[in-house]
Amino acid sequence: MIYEPAFILVFLAAIVVFWSLYIIYEYQRAVVFTFGRFSQVKGPGLIIVLPIIQRKVRVDLRTQVHDVPVQEAISRDNVSIKVDAVLYFRVVDAAKAFINVEDYFSATSKLAQTTLRSVIGKHELDEMLAERNKLNKDIQTILENQVMAWGIEVINVEVRDILLTDNMIRAIAKQAEAERDRRAKVIHADAEFQAAQTLTNAANILASAPGGMQLRYLQTLSEIARENNSTVIFPMPIDLVKPFLDIIEHTASTRGSGRTVTITPPAGGA
Repeated sequence: MIYEPAFILVFLAAIVVFWSLYIIYEYQRAVVFTFGRFSQVKGPGLIIVLPIIQRKVRVDLRTQVHDVPVQEAISRDNVSIKVDAVLYFRVVDAAKAFINVEDYFSATSKLAQTTLRSVIGKHELDEMLAERNKLNKDIQTILENQVMAWGIEVINVEVRDILLTDNMIRAIAKQAEAERDRRAKVIHADAEFQAAQTLTNAANILASAPGGMQLRYLQTLSEIARENNSTVIFPMPIDLVKPFLDIIEHTASTRGSGRTVTITPPAGGA
């Protein structure tokens, strides 16, 4: 037939067009190479990639979660620990992620492991346990600066577990117990000081007020009387005893000085 060559050409053209059409999803991008050279990044949607002349590579732009394996490291204060973490990252430049590094996922994983060990060596154990957010931020900052050339964005890094040896756990428990004992003693001493200071202030106020001690004495007796006691202790007020103590002290001082006290009877006496 005269139209057979044209029909064959149309059929071949339809096959070429069919094999040139690709659907790229919203979360993907197609890195296109023409004769081995980078051409452009296409997608999402329906794209055309010419067979033989061009080649495409799909790159996933979704956030990827990677469990960083347990790493053994030594902290700055020479404590041997085991640490693992979770890394969240995504591709922001599909061309760099495919061209600048052979396997961006494996490269990012290995870099996260070495960075984790390096950062652990710069922090002390107490700092890592108390300031976990600072540790995460340091790791994320170092990773971001290095994977930026690969078209990778580090979203977050979370240190999951910090494992210690049994000896270190016992040492930390003893340290915590000693710290609690120290605080308890300080609080007890502070309470004793405040109580003594309050009692001193109360004594000064009672001594400065006439009859204050007597009123306090009577109040104490009324409190004792409320209880159903068979024995009542009746203390002698200091105000009543003090004159007799002064006389005894004066007599003792007179005898000690060697003075002779002469009592002269009145005139006209027997």
